Amino acid sequence: MKKLPLSILFTLIMCCFGHSQSVEDLMNEVSNSNLQETVAQLSGEQSAVINGSTQTITSRVHNNNDLAADYIKQRLESIPNLNVQFQNFNITGKNIIATQVGTTNPDDIYLVCAHYDSVTTFCADDNATGVAAVIEVARILSTQCTENTIVYALWDEEEIGLRGANYYAQQAADTSNGNTRDNILAVINMDMIGYDGDAPGTAGDNEFDIDVRNIANSIGIKDDLISILNTYTFDLSEIVVNPGTTASDHSRFWNQGYSAVLVGESWETNDQTPDYHTSNDRVEDIDFQYMTELTKLVTAYMATKSGLINVDNGVTVSATELTANQSTGTYQWINCDTDSAIPGETNQTFTPLTSGNYAVEVTNAGCTETSICTSFTVLSSEEFQAKEIIVFPNPVTSFLKIDNVLEYDLKIQVRDISGKLVRKAQSQADLIEIEFDEMAAGVYFVTVASDKKSSTFKIVKE
Repeated sequence: MKKLPLSILFTLIMCCFGHSQSVEDLMNEVSNSNLQETVAQLSGEQSAVINGSTQTITSRVHNNNDLAADYIKQRLESIPNLNVQFQNFNITGKNIIATQVGTTNPDDIYLVCAHYDSVTTFCADDNATGVAAVIEVARILSTQCTENTIVYALWDEEEIGLRGANYYAQQAADTSNGNTRDNILAVINMDMIGYDGDAPGTAGDNEFDIDVRNIANSIGIKDDLISILNTYTFDLSEIVVNPGTTASDHSRFWNQGYSAVLVGESWETNDQTPDYHTSNDRVEDIDFQYMTELTKLVTAYMATKSGLINVDNGVTVSATELTANQSTGTYQWINCDTDSAIPGETNQTFTPLTSGNYAVEVTNAGCTETSICTSFTVLSSEEFQAKEIIVFPNPVTSFLKIDNVLEYDLKIQVRDISGKLVRKAQSQADLIEIEFDEMAAGVYFVTVASDKKSSTFKIVKE
C-alpha cells in the first residue's frame, strides 16, 4: 500500500519433518486447535498474554477495541517475513495491515481480510472466526517465498459502515497527486465462517456462500475457488450467490473496481448463526471442523495465486542431527526457544548438543525461507564419567587435548563466552587435539558428545 528435561530417545529411525512446498501440503498445515484458541482469545472466553501481561479481551466494539487491535498486531508481528503496521483512518478507527512482499512481482497484490470489530461482547462467529483464519493463513504462507505480494488485512469499524475497508480501498485506488493505483488482483473477505446448522463436528451439508458480482475479475476468483474445491479434498459444498451481498468489506473493493468475493457461512440457505449480533454468539456454537475446511480453502487459493517459489525449507531429522532438505544455497540454523540465530551453524547439517526446538533459514537464488520449528531430543542427558573423557590442560595455551579412553565417536564444539562456535571437530582417535594457539585469551566452553552421552567443560585460554 503506497500510503502507508532431556529424555532418552527410544527409536533411531530416520524421520522427516518439514514445511513442504505443494499447495496441498500447505493447506493441510491449517491447525484446528490454533483456530479454536484464537477465536476463544478474541471473543474474551480465554485470556491471552498481550503487551507482556495476561489479559482478557472484554470488548471489540469499535470505540473500545484497542486491546483486541494490540492482540492482533502482536500475533502478526510474531510471524516471520511480515511488515505489520496500524493504519489509522479516523480518531478511533485503525486497521491492522501485514504485508508479505513478493520477490518477483511485488506490485501484484492478493489480499485476504476480515473485520475484527463487533457490535457487543463475545461475538465469536462475527467475526473472531474470520480474524483467526487470516492469522492462520499468514502463519502458514509467511514461511514461503512467493512471486506476488500477499496482504493480510484486519478491518476496524465494519459494523458501523464498513469504514476500515472503505478507507483502505479508496487509498489503494487513489491516483491523485501522482499516486499510482495499487494493483490488487484479488480480495478474499472472510466474514462469519464458523456456523453450520448441523451439530458441530458431525456430517452434514457443510454449505458455504461465495458472494460475487460481475465486477472486474470477481467471477474469475469464484471460478478459481471452485476449481480448488474440485482439485483437492474438502468437506464443503459451495453456494454461489450472484449478485452477492454488499453488506461486508469486500463490497468496498467492488466500489473501486477491484476483484473481490465474500466467503462465509450460508446466509443464502438461511444457515447462519441464530445468535447474530448478540452476546450469545459464543465459542461453543462454532463448528471448528467446518471453519477449518474454509480456512484450508482460502489458504489453498492464496498459495496458488501468490505463486510459490520452489525453495525446499523442509528438515530431515535423524537420531543425531538435523539436515536441511535444500541441497544448494546458504543456511542459518535458529534456536526457536530463544528466537535467535545459532552462531557458526551455517552448514546444511546441524548437530544439536542440547534438546530444544530448531529451525533453518535457507537462502537460494535470492529467495529466503524458514522451516517450521522442529523439536529435537538428544539421545541422553547422561554425562561422561571422569574415566571415560579427560580434557586437559586447563588452563590451555596451545593445544587442548581430549583423552578418549574408550574411543567413542565424538563430536566436539568449542564456543566462546558469547556462544559463538569457534572450533568444531569429529574423531574416534584415542587422543584428540584441538588447536587453541591462535585463539584470544578468555573463557571457552568445550562440548564433547557421543551418540549416548554429552559433557561440557569450561576451559580457560591463557
